[in-house]
Amino acid sequence: MKGYLVIEDGTIYKGNTFGAKGEKFGELIFNTSMTGYQEIIYDPSYKGQIVVMTYPLIGNYGVNSEDIESYKIHLEGFVVKEKSKIYSNWRAEKSIEQLFEENGIIGIEDVDTRRITEIIRDKGAQKAGIFTGENDPKEMLEKVRKSPSIVGVDLVKYTIREEPYWWKKEGKYKVVVIDCGVKYNILRLLSKYDLKVIVYPATTPYEEIIKENPDGILLSNGPGDPEPLKYIIKNVSNLVERYPIFGICLGHQILGQVFGGKTYKLKFGHHGANHPVKDLKTGKIYITVQNHGFCVDINTIKDPDIEMTHINLNDYTLEGIEHRKLPVFSVQFHPENAPGPRDAEYLFKKFYRNIENAKKD
Repeated sequence: MKGYLVIEDGTIYKGNTFGAKGEKFGELIFNTSMTGYQEIIYDPSYKGQIVVMTYPLIGNYGVNSEDIESYKIHLEGFVVKEKSKIYSNWRAEKSIEQLFEENGIIGIEDVDTRRITEIIRDKGAQKAGIFTGENDPKEMLEKVRKSPSIVGVDLVKYTIREEPYWWKKEGKYKVVVIDCGVKYNILRLLSKYDLKVIVYPATTPYEEIIKENPDGILLSNGPGDPEPLKYIIKNVSNLVERYPIFGICLGHQILGQVFGGKTYKLKFGHHGANHPVKDLKTGKIYITVQNHGFCVDINTIKDPDIEMTHINLNDYTLEGIEHRKLPVFSVQFHPENAPGPRDAEYLFKKFYRNIENAKKD
């Protein structure tokens, strides 16, 4: 079906839509990953966003039920240069088009994704809409400009499950994952170690988490602006001196605010599987997976016990912090990969060692 991608700056592209019908709105961002489109589609951190894939051919290996990263798809729309007309992989179960039809997601192809990426890079992330069928250009643009921004909005509550659930019941130590929009590969990697893993929604009061008597806490990734998440910041403030804590992406931004820091919006964010990050303690450089539109300003963290551990080598933004006295650390990137390089998986081992050392003390 013919359709349109309409961008807030007035740019309108006509293409072919696939999946669901109707109209969807969101913040338009681009992802530079060359593979792993299924994991990107299922990443809860994309709630409120329309994703443009810079790699031109998407869908050639289909999708399967094993590589999902959440219980449902959260993104608002998907933009590609070309959707493969066929898919071929021994693990494939269906096409990306079938997946979108079943889950009410609109995709659009046959648009100039290189030019769209340039617009986002030059002007910053834009509000946008995908429309199926014939529509009046002025009406579409008006709808896009009136659509809500993700700034100042709590998107976590629209992403998480309402009830706690066990991921793994056997293990030497128990980890509570505070779910802000957790990716399943975080849970899979925790399970590789001798850990019991139980997942609690981010809305859970800290008193309930204390009753669980965990040996460690993981603050997960999640979507949107970290600044309005006051209830999560309050809960973590009451946990930070009790347990070893590991924060990932949004979890890192929450910890940054717990220690007095402020967050700000990046021009077009970091979304892809090829971002170089330097570990300031070892001097090693890792290629990392990233998906975030906001960042912690290290200059606003006044706590003398917080040190910067990682930095982004593209724009020198903060990528990691650690407490000098408490077994608490966090990173802005995604060490669980899925998709992307596995350079940073060592951080899960560090978290396990922190738990082990805390139990010895």
